[in-house]
Amino acid sequence: MITRRRLLKNAAATGVVASAPGLAMPAIAQNAKIKLGYVSPQTGPLAGFAEADNYIVSGFLETTKALGLDFEVIVKDSQSNPNRAAEVASELIVDDEVNLVMVASTPETTNPVATTCEAEEVPCLSTVAPWQPWFIGQQGNPGDPGSWQPFDYAYHFFWGLEDVIAVFTNMWGQLDTNKQVGGLFPNDGDGNAWGDANVGFPPVLDQLGYGLTDPGRYQNLTDDFSAQINAFKAANAEIVTGVMIPPDFTTFWTQAKQQGFTPKIASIGKALLFPSAVESVGDKGHNLSSEVWWSPSHPFKSSLTGASAQEFADDFTAKTGRPWTQPIGFVHALFEVAVDVMKRVPDAADADAVAEAIGATKLDTLVGPLEWGTDALPPFASKNIAKTPLVGGQWRLKDGGGYDLVIVENTTQPEIPTGGVMEPIA
Repeated sequence: MITRRRLLKNAAATGVVASAPGLAMPAIAQNAKIKLGYVSPQTGPLAGFAEADNYIVSGFLETTKALGLDFEVIVKDSQSNPNRAAEVASELIVDDEVNLVMVASTPETTNPVATTCEAEEVPCLSTVAPWQPWFIGQQGNPGDPGSWQPFDYAYHFFWGLEDVIAVFTNMWGQLDTNKQVGGLFPNDGDGNAWGDANVGFPPVLDQLGYGLTDPGRYQNLTDDFSAQINAFKAANAEIVTGVMIPPDFTTFWTQAKQQGFTPKIASIGKALLFPSAVESVGDKGHNLSSEVWWSPSHPFKSSLTGASAQEFADDFTAKTGRPWTQPIGFVHALFEVAVDVMKRVPDAADADAVAEAIGATKLDTLVGPLEWGTDALPPFASKNIAKTPLVGGQWRLKDGGGYDLVIVENTTQPEIPTGGVMEPIA
């Protein structure tokens, strides 16, 4: 396949592309504008993930301009559609000729973008998807570990299924239950990974003495969860877990309440990350629980501005009138890494050098220290993945309305403080 990158390489080899002046200087110090592409689901059922995008991008441009740095950010909406995500990635590469593609939020967005970049030999930095569905989901044969290969241009930072399973089971261990769990796993990248018999929840729950009722994969935007609710009631499930898009959890929880099913614990990934999602169930969201990747109490600062997590959260609320939301930290960290990388390469248009620089990154960011190539991951994924910390939290209904997310579990990350303990759903 003739890619844009190969065409440029051939042109350079024949002298058609002139060499850039001052290559001894880092790309960030040269006069040429550095073009960043950014893809996220700004509309559709995953739009909650992109609520802070405008705030982060505008803040980044203001900060870099004040520092005398010349960046351009071209933002694309995946519309919560994997096909559209791949299309806009191609637009960024072919039409906009960006130096680096960045992407955030769920495998349905990150994977098609990263795969497109890898095929076109353009560097890509992604986040906000557990590393297993990101890495394994892009392999030619996800079911054959022996065939898995590292990527040359795609890099990712986030936590993994091992982390969310540990956080959830540690939260459940704080309460007295019958250890019967109902699983809600959709037929998408996250759901298939979380419910996988080898790398997902089932083997760990079995080892820990939990019984799992898994009614099978359902399609996103399902309007009737009666089959799942009846299966959970029949199993006397006191715990419900899974990874749902926000509209589906609203449908499930509303129907569960209507049908008389109220478990002691509901720990749901993805759907319960955002204040808007919990607010959608009215006052029935009290003590719902979720993974917490970032919060104002995380003890990290931006490498760009020096601002703390608390300062970012407060500034977001002051400027938008909305409660803080977890993607603030991770979307900002994408831009932190982009600046750090461009400080270390002589030519922003040299895709090989940019990709290599991402892999060599060692940076303290708003979401914690990022470093690729460590032994925190299996050898097959180490090159392309940097791990980030994860804790667990519960949503608490406030007296005046709205919800607070309280961190209640930090066993694996004690440097992130808790604000309470696990409470059962009433």
